[in-house]
Amino acid sequence: MSGKSDKGWNPYVAGALGGLVSLLSVWLSGKFLGASSTFVRTAAMLESLVAPERVAQLPYFLKNPPQVDWQWFFVVGIFLGSLAAARLFGDFRWQAVPPMWAGRFGHSLGKRALVAFGGGVVAMFGARLADG
Repeated sequence: MSGKSDKGWNPYVAGALGGLVSLLSVWLSGKFLGASSTFVRTAAMLESLVAPERVAQLPYFLKNPPQVDWQWFFVVGIFLGSLAAARLFGDFRWQAVPPMWAGRFGHSLGKRALVAFGGGVVAMFGARLADG
C-alpha cells in the first residue's frame, strides 16, 4: 500500500456521474455504453486471422461484424484514462499480487489468475446473457 489516507471517490458521486455519462451517451448518440461486445468482437477479429471463413458464417457476426468501432475505442479509452489517472495521482505501480489479495489469500499469482479468469468468465456470461 502507498500509505495514503485517500479513500478514493465517494461511491454515490461516482455512481451518479457514471449514470450521467451513460444517459448523455444515449441522449447524444443513441448508443448505450458497454464493453462486452468489444471483447467478443476482438476475439472474432483474432480468430479471423486463422479461420476467417468460420467467423464469416456465424449469425452473430453477420449482424454485428467484428470491427474496430466507437465501442472498441471506448474500451481502449477506459484503459488509457485509468492509466493516466493513476499516474496523475501517483497511484500507479507494477505489482503481480496486490497487498489486499496477499493479506487474505497469500502470494500465489496462479491462484489469483485463476480466480480473476473465473470471475471474468462469469461477468462476461452474465453480460452476454443480458444482451450486453
